[in-house]
Parts: sequence; C-alpha cells; structure tokens
Amino acid sequence: MIETEVFFMLHEVQFPSFNERDTVYGWIYVPAVKPKGIVQIIHGFGEHSRRYLHMIVKFMDAGYIVAADDHVGHGKTALENDTWGDWGDKGVHTMMEDEHTLTTIVKEKYPDLPYFLFGHSMGSMISRDYIATYGEELSGVTLCGTCGVFRHAEEGAELLKKLIDEGKGKETDPSIVGNLMGWMCEYCGDVKLGNEWICDDAYVQQDHAADPFDAFTKPTNNQSMYDFTQMMSVILGTEWAEKVPTALPIYNIAGDMDPVGEYGEGVYAVSNWLHSTGHDVKTKLYSGYRHEIHNYADIKNEVEDGIVEFMDQHLSSDL
Repeated sequence: MIETEVFFMLHEVQFPSFNERDTVYGWIYVPAVKPKGIVQIIHGFGEHSRRYLHMIVKFMDAGYIVAADDHVGHGKTALENDTWGDWGDKGVHTMMEDEHTLTTIVKEKYPDLPYFLFGHSMGSMISRDYIATYGEELSGVTLCGTCGVFRHAEEGAELLKKLIDEGKGKETDPSIVGNLMGWMCEYCGDVKLGNEWICDDAYVQQDHAADPFDAFTKPTNNQSMYDFTQMMSVILGTEWAEKVPTALPIYNIAGDMDPVGEYGEGVYAVSNWLHSTGHDVKTKLYSGYRHEIHNYADIKNEVEDGIVEFMDQHLSSDL
C-alpha cells in the first residue's frame, strides 16, 4: 500500500485491485474531533466518490471518519490506470473485494471503532454482496437507491455473454446498454441529457453530465457490463438474504420515483427478502423523488441526518 497525506485531516491511499491489474485510489477523511465511528461510502455506476462531498462533510461533522474510493473503471482510478469503462476480467466480486480491502486499510489505521457502509445505486449492490461475505465485520449498512429484480438484466446478460464468447468482451455495444438502461427516463418528461432519471434538478443533471471524473460519456465495455448484470444476480431473493448476518442492522432508503428500485417495488422486495429471513431492516421511501435523494437541495440534509441517526443508534452493535 502506498499512502500520501494531503493534510492532517485527509489521507489518500492506493492499493492493488482484486482484478490484479489496476491500482485503486481512495481517501480517508478524518474529523477534527474524537471519532465515534467510521462509515465507508460506496459510489454508483459511472460516477466517483467526490460526488458525495456534501455527505462526507455531514458525516464528519457528526463525528465519523469517512472512507471512499473510486472503483476500477471509474474516477481517478480509471484516469490513473487509463481504464475508463474497463473493470478487468476477474469477475463479479471485483469491486466488492476492493471495498473490503479499503475496509481493512482503514481499520488498521483506525482500529476498534464501529464500522458502517453506505452504498448508493450500484454501490448498494456492491454493499449487498459485501454483507453476504463480510457482514460480521460491520455495525450496520445503509442501502440507498437499490434494486430488486432489475428490468432487462437477464436478457442483457445473455446478449453480453454471447458477445464475450465471440471475443468481443473489450468492445462496447450501445444497443445492449440502451436496452438495459435506456428505459429509465420513461417518466421524466422532456429528456435532453439522458440522465434525467437521477434527479429532477437540471443543475444536478448538468453537473453529472459535465463532470470530467464521471464516466457518463465514456462507454463501458461488454465484459464489464456483463459483470454488472451478474452483480445484480448474486444479490437476489432469500438465497442472498440468508447469507447476511441476521444481527446486522440495515437501513434501506430510496425515492419512490426511482426507476432503479422500480418506483419502490424493488426496494420493498429487498426489505422483504431480509425481513423474511430474520433481519433487522428499516425502510424509508421519499415520496416524489428520483434516484439521487442525497443530491436534492430540499431533502439532502434530511436524508443524511437519517443516516447519521441510524448509525448513532447502532454504535454499540456487536455481531
């Protein structure tokens, strides 16, 4: 591990990815108070961890150390490795294992503190994979903007697997990506950028589209898109939920106009899978809001305060 201290409140860390090719870039944000816990933020598809700066500051103000990285094929990790949209060839658990590596690094630096995950969108999928394997190491997890059975994922996977078998894994097929995700603006009205489903605030949409560290305009290759579909497949149903420690507290939040969670139906499906297998899960839907509830000016403080309250309630969780 290579570590560079930018200033005393911030550490930049680098570590080898599970894909055995890339160096992952991450950051540890430390409040100027005695910390009461740690929360690791896991970002979503096509974005990067600095899009969560408002949340990072809120969590630090509440007394939490915050850790976050940019996934393989994303953000600074993609920039430094020249691998935009290419996650490597080590399979569906690559990002999850990278997140666990970051956890290990942070715990070594700041031991004996309650440790939480916050995962948004694809990050919530990674978090669900994580807690099925390493859940006993955590005090709680917040899932934000998660999915149940993602629309068109199964047929998309079949088409992508066919292309990979034909030796086209490193290529991109916009038609498959369009079929998998192009429907998500179905209730957005006038669509100009194609990302209107994330939030109905035009400023947030434009910021997302123009961000040079976002992969919004950078295609994801067929192999990585296939791994994305498989990431969804390993976190389905009670078969997945039974692998999650029943003592792990879970906070499941989303907007009820979020297509990723099928407008609430998929979010409740995840909570029901967990509840039916004996888990402690709290579910909250924000009425009238789309995917990025944490980026709406009128509710982002409420959303973040709810996450802090959840973590504060479980600081003494002993799995």
